[in-house]
Amino acid sequence: MTTKLERVSFRVADDRVVADLHLPDAAAPRAAVVVAGPMTSVKEQVTGTYARALAARGFAALALDHRGYGESEGAPRQYEHAGRKVEDLRAALAHLSRRPDVDARRIGLVGVCLGVGYAVTAAIDQPLVKAVGAVCGYYRDPGAMRARDAADFDAKVRQGVDARLRYEATGEVATVPAVALSGDAAMMTADTFDYYARRAAVPNYINRFAVMSREHFLPFDVQAAAPKLAVPLLMIHSDNALSPAWARQFHERVTAPKSLVWTTSRGQTDFYDDPALVEPAADALAGHLRAHL
Repeated sequence: MTTKLERVSFRVADDRVVADLHLPDAAAPRAAVVVAGPMTSVKEQVTGTYARALAARGFAALALDHRGYGESEGAPRQYEHAGRKVEDLRAALAHLSRRPDVDARRIGLVGVCLGVGYAVTAAIDQPLVKAVGAVCGYYRDPGAMRARDAADFDAKVRQGVDARLRYEATGEVATVPAVALSGDAAMMTADTFDYYARRAAVPNYINRFAVMSREHFLPFDVQAAAPKLAVPLLMIHSDNALSPAWARQFHERVTAPKSLVWTTSRGQTDFYDDPALVEPAADALAGHLRAHL
């Protein structure tokens, strides 16, 4: 199916959020989906990849730059704040629901990596969301993380608090690289570095991470959302994606209708751009969405 791209924007608080809406060549009103992505990512990366794939399967699919990222407004920049990102996703859902070419009764959410955590949280008590899809989710369990090394965990949270207080006092945003192979960075695996610094180093992406994010990012508990989710969930994961034990733990804790596709990958980020993984994942997501939207 052929698709077209429409640049759209909407406001969250006082900030303009910019998004790419991928539209299928299909009769309106259409079912629609918002795609939530990994930490620090922008709409030209993995969310755009999945939005295009889902549009080719008949869905209006929106990929956005969250506030503080890419083309969207908002300060501080490069601020990974779960509450803000969930608010952005809910505003995106509302934007889609007001479009005459979208069927407001048939809207879902899809998340990739940490975007799964944002998507499932945004879906809780949100009547617009009828189904959720999750690809290679980062199902964070901060309680388990802290139990492994409480001193380091607490020190990094404190570092985030100190950076926020510094920002509030001076307007200065302390940052570290979003991806690097040495030193202090938000992501330090060869897999993520290869994706963000090489394969997906688009002009709209900035390889920086606001240190104040650690106040909110580290305690962000994705596992806590599992029993609160009330809409059908499809999970796609592999043994080589992030934290497979946490993925299975999350799936076990979900009480809503659920299904799990366990596949094979080289790592985490080949789910982001390898057609051999993206295409079957998009097929499974489309089948799940058609069944429940």
